[in-house]
Amino acid sequence: MKTLRQSSVSISLPGAKATAFASNARRRTGACSTEASELARRGMSVPKAARRGCRSSRGVMCSAAVGGAPNPKKVVLAYSGGLDTSIILKWLQNTYGCEVVTFTADLGQGEEVEPARKKAEALGIKDIYIEDVREEFVRDYVFPMFRSNALYEGVYLLGTSIARPLIAKRQIEIAQETGADAVCHGATGKGNDQVRFELGYYALKPDIRVIAPWREWELNSRTSLIQYAEANGIEVPASKKSGEAPYSMDANLLHISYEGNILEDPWAAPEEDMFTRSVSPENAPDVPTSVEIEFEQGDPVAIDGVYLSPAAMLTKLNELGGANGIGRSDIVESRFIGMKSRGVYETPGGTILLQARRAMESICLDRGQMHLKDELMPKYAELLYNGFWWSPEREMLQAAIDDTQKFVSGVVRLKLYKGNVMVTGRKSKYSLYDEEVVTFEEDSVYDQKDAQGFIKLQALRLRTLAQSRYLSKD
Repeated sequence: MKTLRQSSVSISLPGAKATAFASNARRRTGACSTEASELARRGMSVPKAARRGCRSSRGVMCSAAVGGAPNPKKVVLAYSGGLDTSIILKWLQNTYGCEVVTFTADLGQGEEVEPARKKAEALGIKDIYIEDVREEFVRDYVFPMFRSNALYEGVYLLGTSIARPLIAKRQIEIAQETGADAVCHGATGKGNDQVRFELGYYALKPDIRVIAPWREWELNSRTSLIQYAEANGIEVPASKKSGEAPYSMDANLLHISYEGNILEDPWAAPEEDMFTRSVSPENAPDVPTSVEIEFEQGDPVAIDGVYLSPAAMLTKLNELGGANGIGRSDIVESRFIGMKSRGVYETPGGTILLQARRAMESICLDRGQMHLKDELMPKYAELLYNGFWWSPEREMLQAAIDDTQKFVSGVVRLKLYKGNVMVTGRKSKYSLYDEEVVTFEEDSVYDQKDAQGFIKLQALRLRTLAQSRYLSKD
């Protein structure tokens, strides 16, 4: 396996094989080499159509989404094994009479994924994909995003948003492997995830058919969903039959989110027993935890001198943050589709990482780099939130951001205490901080008289403006 640092992400793929596919396509077809090269660059397997020299999307782009299209023959379903996606699986079989391939991703959501296999088998599924993608998720998606210090609307660390591109990519790859002509997700018609999934599908395979049950079926209430499940032999947990609607939760190694239930009232405070990844700041230890994080080219590589893989790194940061009441946020955010929504998030490791990264950049980045990077960040965050991970503009921004990280290496020391992340030290062999220049003691490096001319030049336009507009008299 060859690790490549691309403009968009750091990816691990069979470099020689991917390059050979692209090269062979170029020699045979010329026109199709761009498609093959782009798929290889993104870490995607190159489809047979591209290798044969025909551009399959020409003339049929999204044609399957047009009304009157025949039923799909095989569908790749993003399957969690939970009640909702089990209902979707059965609904696909009943509605379209199609074969279903399930894909279950272990993104570090904190629950066993193997039970999804038994549930899929019980529903007659033969092709079952269950994959541990935690390392790929953190290395190729979370860390590149954090290099930008991305915060949507100044507060949201994009924990749900960043997982969707990887799931979409694997669904498309599995569709190519199995000959499936459609993919399916379980996102509702009110949320952002439907957009994120489908933009990913179409970016990676323009002619794929997308099935979104929540926009098609008439199962528009919890009661009707439970009745459908019971009528089709799907086990319904007792907790799902209770009168109170449960929280809608999404979890991965970066975060867990909570929506719905009492949180639909933006004035209602979340209940303490809802939280699963952190103690409350009030109940956190009375003694602070000190930790040192080492960075190489913008990414964390070690904690207290112990080198860790990307997934192990985020897992450890989650443990440290959760134990100290770090990473809770209560947000009202602007959804891409136009409505406001309220969510409560736990992102303990990500909260620590953001503070540590900014401290590392503070001594390693030039002022111009840092300020321009901060100007680009809101746009980058918005692109991710809205589902444009695979867009050329996101990749363009990623290339610029990654270029700034070449010298962001060193160590940051932090104190974790009752919900707070406090920087207590930072050092780097690439540090731009010069003690001889900034000292308050006498020095021979900086002539303070030079500041007078600098200030006068900076004030020239302001003095001219004042004299021209406010002080001049006819």
